[in-house]
Amino acid sequence: MCRILGVKRANYYKWRQHEKSAVDKENEEIAKWIREYHKKYNGLLGYRMMADRINRDYNKNYSDKRIYKMMRIVGIHSIIRPKQRSCTVRKHNNTAKNNLNRDFNASRPNEKWVTDVTEFKYGPHNEYKLYLSIFLDLYDRTVVSYEVGEHNNNPLVFNTFDKAVKDNPNAHPLFHSDGGFQYTRPVFIKMMKAYGMTQSMSRVHFCIDNGPMEGFWGIMKCEMYHYGKHYNTKDELIKAIDEWIDYYMYERYQRRFGVKTPYEVRSEALSLQTPNQYPIPENKRIKKYKLEHYISSTTLAT
Repeated sequence: MCRILGVKRANYYKWRQHEKSAVDKENEEIAKWIREYHKKYNGLLGYRMMADRINRDYNKNYSDKRIYKMMRIVGIHSIIRPKQRSCTVRKHNNTAKNNLNRDFNASRPNEKWVTDVTEFKYGPHNEYKLYLSIFLDLYDRTVVSYEVGEHNNNPLVFNTFDKAVKDNPNAHPLFHSDGGFQYTRPVFIKMMKAYGMTQSMSRVHFCIDNGPMEGFWGIMKCEMYHYGKHYNTKDELIKAIDEWIDYYMYERYQRRFGVKTPYEVRSEALSLQTPNQYPIPENKRIKKYKLEHYISSTTLAT
């Protein structure tokens, strides 16, 4: 065997008699945790999320680089989220201004909500559709309420709204959406005014105006349909949606919140007189947008 593999016999026996060092034993333990989490969460965890989970659950302080190397050694990697380059474009003008103005930071729960409706496919050949409406809180990225339906219609959105205000009767948020027909209905506008909400809408051709909601959809669909996952029946898909939202709310740690779940951040904020702040690092596209908006408004003023 040594001759075929080109290994000296002395080196082979030295390896056999070698005692594992503390680092070797620690690496084996890390590898065990990586395999366990990879199996438990169906391959959803990348090296950053894997590091956060191991460090928090086992009170460790491993670097991202070390976890990344260990994942490569054991042959484990997460799913890769594909880029989405399409968006829905409406034909008519807004019925409300873009009052949110891409300011996705919020200082407390129920200050700013965003919403949207998306579709999921199921069936033997993905020939059937199911629609999901969600209200998302920008402070803690909590799913305030959601509704699943077979049709993208007014009741789908109206029921989501009813659930949200029932669970948060004292909330009067800035309410941001795209220009979907449900959000422009006089009945829906009246409902918002009755609860003291200020309406805001994205502009035409600017999907980034509702960036957090679009990002949420991307994460959800990527993780639900990873590795070619398929749902044959409506009940199977609804169960998967319920389970993923439950996982997102109560188990999915977010580094921006100090490796805490949305539920933990919200519970903590509601118990404090002055909630903790979690500012979003500003990216180049938002900086460019704000600069152009400032120049445009200054030019008009002069």
